[in-house]
Amino acid sequence: MFSTLRNAWTIPDLRKKLLYTIGLLIVFRLGSFIPVPGLNPALMQQLLQGAGGEGAPTLFGLLDVMTGGAFAQATIFAMGIAPYINASIIMQLLTVAVPAFERMQKEGEEGRKKLAQYQRYGTVLLAILQAWGLYTLLNTGFGGGGSFIEPIGGSHLITAIMVIVSLTAGTAFLMWLGEQITEKGIGNGISLIIFAGIVSRGPSMITGMIAEVQGENIPVWGVVAVAIVALVVVAFVVMMNEAERRIPVQYAKRVVGRKMYGGQSTHIPIKVASAGVIPIIFAMSIMMFPATIAQMFGWGQGGGFWAGVVAWLSPDHWFYALFYFLLIVFFTYFYTAIQFNPVEMSNNMKKNGGFIPGIRPGRPTAEFIQKVLTRVTTAGALFIAFIAVFPILLAQGLEFTAFAIGGTALLIVVGVALETTRQLESQMLMRHYKGFLE
Repeated sequence: MFSTLRNAWTIPDLRKKLLYTIGLLIVFRLGSFIPVPGLNPALMQQLLQGAGGEGAPTLFGLLDVMTGGAFAQATIFAMGIAPYINASIIMQLLTVAVPAFERMQKEGEEGRKKLAQYQRYGTVLLAILQAWGLYTLLNTGFGGGGSFIEPIGGSHLITAIMVIVSLTAGTAFLMWLGEQITEKGIGNGISLIIFAGIVSRGPSMITGMIAEVQGENIPVWGVVAVAIVALVVVAFVVMMNEAERRIPVQYAKRVVGRKMYGGQSTHIPIKVASAGVIPIIFAMSIMMFPATIAQMFGWGQGGGFWAGVVAWLSPDHWFYALFYFLLIVFFTYFYTAIQFNPVEMSNNMKKNGGFIPGIRPGRPTAEFIQKVLTRVTTAGALFIAFIAVFPILLAQGLEFTAFAIGGTALLIVVGVALETTRQLESQMLMRHYKGFLE
C-alpha cells in the first residue's frame, strides 16, 4: 500500500488527485469542529455516557465513531453520511423493483445522472427527517423530561429550525465532498469520508481501552486477545480481497479482410469479496435505523414493544449479532447481483465469438456463470459476516461494547484501504500501459 502511494506520488496527474483528496478530507475534519447552535457538547457527552437511557450509549456511540467524533462534539456533521447511505439503499432497491428506474439505469451516462440526482433529493429528505427526529429526541431527553437542547433566545421554534437546517446542510455538504473526491480525486469518496472519520477516532478508542484496563473493567488478556483478533482480521481480509475465481474463456479465430482476429485465451475474474465493505455499511445502517427511530420519538421508554426493539437491536444483545450476520449475507448477494449480470455477460461473449471450454454458448454459459458466482459469493458473504460478527461476540464475553464497534470499524478501514490502493494501481497501470509493455 505504501509503495503504491509512493509510486502514485511520482506521477503529476495522480499527485494532484491525491492532494485534492487530502485537501477535501482536511475540510471534512475541520467541519467536524463547527458547532450547531443550540446543541451543547457537554450535554452530548453526557448522552453518550448513558444519560439518555438504556441502549443510547451503544447506538449513538457507534454513530460517533462513524462520524469521527462529530456527534459527541455536537457539530454540523453529527449525522454523518448515514442519510446518503440509506438513500443509496432505497435507490438500488427501486432500480431492481421499478421498471422505469431499471430502464433509466440502462440508458447509459444520462440515465445514471438522473438516478444520482434522485438519490441526492432522497438524501436531503432523509436528512431533514433524521435531523427533526434527532432534535425531538434531544429536546425531550429520550422521553425522560430532561432536554439536551439549549433554546436560542428562549425560542424553541428558532432553535429547531437552526438545528434541523445545520444538520441537514452538514449531511448535504458531506455528500458533495464525497462526490467531488469520486469525480476529481482518487475515487471512492463516500467510503474515504467514513474511513477518515473512523481513523480520526482511533487514538481516543485506544485511550479508552487503556482506561478500561487501568480501571480493571476488562482484563489485560482481553486487550491482548483483541489485538490478536485485529491482526488476524487484517490478514484474512487482505487475503480474501485478493482471492478470485477465474473462469477460462476461449475466443474463436475469425478472418476480417486479410487479418486474423481471435484465437486467444483469457478469463473472467470473479472476486470472492467483490462487494467489498458495502454490505457492512448497508447492514450497519439498517441495524441502527429501527432502534434510533424508537429512541428519537421516545417509544422505547417505559417497557412495551419498542423498548424490546431497542434492547434487542443493541450491540450487546445476541440477536444483534445474528441479525447483523444475516443482513451482511443478504446485502452481499444483493450487491453482487447488481454488479454482475450472467445473461448479459453470456450474450457479449457469444457476440464476440467467445465461449467457456466445455460449456455451450448462450443459456448454458449464463447458468454456469451464475452457479460459479453463487458459490463464490457464498464463501465471501459468510467470511465477511463472520469477521464482522466475531468481535461483537468477543465484546459480549468481555462486556466491553467498544470492541464490537472497533471490529466493524476495523473491517471497514481495511476494506476501504485495499479498494483505494487497487484504484490507484489501476490508474497507474492505465497511464504507464504496463500491460502492453511487459
